[in-house]
Amino acid sequence: MKVIGYIIQKEFKQIFRNKGMLPIIFILPILQLVILSNAATYEVNNIKFSYVDHDHTSSSRALIEKFKASTYFNVLTDFPSQAKASSAMLEGEVDVVLEIPNHFERNLIKEKIADLYITVNAIDGAAAGVESGYVNQIVQSYSKEVRMSFMDTSKKVVQPVIIESIPSFWYNPTLDYKTFMVPGILVLLVTMITLFLSAMNIVREKEIGTLEQINVTAIRKSQFIIGKLFPFWVIGMGLLTIGLILAKLIFNTPMIGSLLLLYTYTSIYILMILGMGLLISNFTDTKQQAMFIAWFFVVIFILMSGLFTPIESMPKWAQIVTEFNPIKYFVEIVRMVLLKGSGFMDILPQLWKTLLFAIAMNGLAVWSYKKTN
Repeated sequence: MKVIGYIIQKEFKQIFRNKGMLPIIFILPILQLVILSNAATYEVNNIKFSYVDHDHTSSSRALIEKFKASTYFNVLTDFPSQAKASSAMLEGEVDVVLEIPNHFERNLIKEKIADLYITVNAIDGAAAGVESGYVNQIVQSYSKEVRMSFMDTSKKVVQPVIIESIPSFWYNPTLDYKTFMVPGILVLLVTMITLFLSAMNIVREKEIGTLEQINVTAIRKSQFIIGKLFPFWVIGMGLLTIGLILAKLIFNTPMIGSLLLLYTYTSIYILMILGMGLLISNFTDTKQQAMFIAWFFVVIFILMSGLFTPIESMPKWAQIVTEFNPIKYFVEIVRMVLLKGSGFMDILPQLWKTLLFAIAMNGLAVWSYKKTN
């Protein structure tokens, strides 16, 4: 134990002695959490909207006013023809064009039905889907108002049955995307910092030549590995603490569940990440190699973790691959515990899988580490 304590003490001194490393460990994660949580949004605002009004009636003007009153659309101008509107969309000046045909109001009154033509710039398919949803909501709201206003009550016409749904939003009542994204961004930062630091730590010893000196001493392999990785385990838990504090103070992220349960799971998860970093360092000779390999795996794990893209929307084969992605389980656990208040039995399946990953990853790392070349 004295040997392990000496190595741990030496590692902490080495970390805090390196003035360039301290901002990477403590300052950059804070900035990343604040910036990414505000930037990574599913909302689409300031949609550049234009229209072509061939009808020029009170009904068409009322519909246009509905779009002007919306906070999502920025109504720029009107066009005299669809051709000019299409040309403006081609040049990127507008995102959505509404075309109101001739006899729009007359068809509403006589035929009780009228057509509208919506053109959406779909280069960004996800944004186009959201924009189309916004347009449909406004049109449906306008349709409901028109149907009621044109109804002839003097002839005792039977009023149509209107079914109104009142949604109840659980876990995120205000539908604030930050409530959903902040826990995921926190997972991203804890994973990246601990993985990169642990992957480059032993490689740095190789580059400066101190690893060979350590290998010829009587220090056991297990003592050396525990001493080298334990400081980064402490740093990972510290990053989680800082992230949770910032999430509460800045973004008011709900924390319904047990923080002790979250810390328990995180302690196992960080062990798995540290084992992965050690495994990478065993097969690399420079920090550049270690960084490249670590970044290669992190990008794949993050993109297939459900952080930005729902796993249910992925192809079947990709959903099977995500079962071997440990970051996926951490993202699920953080959101389950903080937002839903899930208990131990709720997270037990992910906990067992993460524990198996940690045992397997650290076992491979220890087995592949050689004190002699």
